[in-house]
This record gives sequence, C-alpha cells and structure tokens, in this order.
Amino acid sequence: MRYFHHLQRYLVHRRDATLLLSALVLLLVALLQPSIPLKRNIYSYFLVADISQSMNVEDMGSATNPMTRIAHTQKMMREVVSSLPCGTKVSIGLFAGVSVAAMYTPIEVCRNFAAIQDTIDHLDWRSGWSGNSRIRESMLSLAQVLRAFPEPAQVVYFTDGEEAPKLHVFNTRDLAAFQGGDDWLFVGIGSDQGTPIPKLDEKNQLIGYWSGDSFALQPGIAQISESNIGTRDDNVAGGENDRYLSRLDEPYLKSLAEEIDARYVRGDKLQNILSAMKAQKPARRDIAPYGVDWILASLAGLLLLLAYFPRHPLTSAINRLRGIKQRLAGMRLR
Repeated sequence: MRYFHHLQRYLVHRRDATLLLSALVLLLVALLQPSIPLKRNIYSYFLVADISQSMNVEDMGSATNPMTRIAHTQKMMREVVSSLPCGTKVSIGLFAGVSVAAMYTPIEVCRNFAAIQDTIDHLDWRSGWSGNSRIRESMLSLAQVLRAFPEPAQVVYFTDGEEAPKLHVFNTRDLAAFQGGDDWLFVGIGSDQGTPIPKLDEKNQLIGYWSGDSFALQPGIAQISESNIGTRDDNVAGGENDRYLSRLDEPYLKSLAEEIDARYVRGDKLQNILSAMKAQKPARRDIAPYGVDWILASLAGLLLLLAYFPRHPLTSAINRLRGIKQRLAGMRLR
C-alpha cells in the first residue's frame, strides 16, 4: 500500500511519465483488437464479370493506350475492391452462356485482399463454358447463386449488354414475375462506336473476326428450350463488310435494369461506379462487432505527443517570445 502511494505521488508530479505510461497501456489493449457489438449496415458485394468473347473488343482506354473491355473490367474491379472499407465482403462471379458462377462465397476484403485481386487478374474469356451470351437468361441463374450464399449480397454486374444470338420473340425470357434484381447494379462496359469482335484461338491468337451471321438465331427454331435456345455460327467474317460490329448496348441495359428494379451506370469512370454502389442499399443490417483498436491507438498517439509538450504551451510560448525580445533589446544597447 505504501509503495502504491509513492507511485501515485510520483505520477502526479511527473506528468510526462503518466502520459507515457497511459499511452503504453492503451497500445497494449489495442493489440488485443477489442470490439464492441453495434447494430450497423453490413455491405456484401457479388462482382460479376461478363467473360463472353465480345468483351475482347478493344474499344476502351485511350487512342494511345487502347484496352479491351475485359481488361477495363479488371481494372475497375481492382480499384473498386481497393476502395472498399475493411469489414466489407466480396465475391467474384463469371458470366457466360446463360449462367453465372461464383468463384467463392463473399469473403472479407482486407484479410483476403490478395486472393480477391488474384481472382480478378485471372479473368479470361477462355474460362467460358459456352459461346453464347444470354444476359437476360442469366438473371435466373444469378438469383439462384445469390440464394445459395450464406448471407445476402448486392450484385454489381459488368457487361457490354451484348446478347448473342440476338433477342427474338421466341427467345426473349419474360421477367415480369422475376423476384430478384432489387437494387442490383449493371455497369456498362464498351463504347458507342461499333467495333469488330476478334475471334481468338486457345492460345489467345487472332484468327479472324466474328461475322454478322454469328449472332443470328438458328433457322427453323419454333420452340425454345435450354438445348436449342440458339447458338452462334462459328464462321469467321470473310471481309470487313461481313464483320459484326459490337458496341455497348446501353439502351438495352437501362431497359433491363428498369424491368427488374435494378440500376444502371456507365463504367468508363471509377467514380461513377463507386457513387452508384454507395446508392445501393446495404446487403443487410445486423449486430456486428465494431473494432475500437484504432481509437485506442489514436488516443495513445495523442498522449505520446502531449507527453513532450509543456504543461501550459501558450504561456510557455509567450515567455519564450519575451525572452527573445529581451535578448534583442540587450544586443541593441551594446
């Protein structure tokens, strides 16, 4: 008890020692990463990339540094993930044919940052399981994938809006009774200028361009099913006039978004995408741990600074100025 009394007197008279000891205690507690339960918004995103062959069109970037649509999508995805705060969960998905596949269920963005970025870096059209591009049909598959997740997630769908084969009265899915889509976000990738779609081999070498006939329905289809929903002709365009010109189908994506209560934003600028994502509703609201380690560490840093400041900094500064003034006056008298 006597020792404690002496320690208390020492700390009272030694302000700097008290502040340094308090800073040390706060830092030690912060290392334990304490948290408190708070009811807050939980953000979870399912970033879906269109990997169909129209995404190989090189109409993004600039004239001096052209970029394919899929490369631009990767760039936007990487920057979006980098801007998300810790605690946010992210999953990466692929779209091809009529379906969407998730690479994994949503994972925390900071602890798994390298893994998420690596997934984005390896997005490639050769991972596609079908040559078709049926965005409208994929809505059903996408909703099914989301239902399989352990928790809700908001969709951010990067696509050029290219339907292949083109929609027809026989192959247009009626989405009037569709239950998903609420607050999903379509991100339009591509330019308004028509550009031929390169046809690449398995080594990613150019062997030609897709012809206009490649996007037509198979002749004689009267009833549409999963097996005969329409496939692209595998021929290469014989000349420049035969090439199919692909462009961002913005009117179609806006119409589709409106039909299923989703949103649309053009994906040429990162800030546009981030602003649209902020407008999305949180995936859910629940009680979740809120880390306070950064608050404790900040307080420790503040105490550390105060330990090396005088007790009355303003008075001390005034006294120093007076001393300087007196020395200057003495020098003049000499």
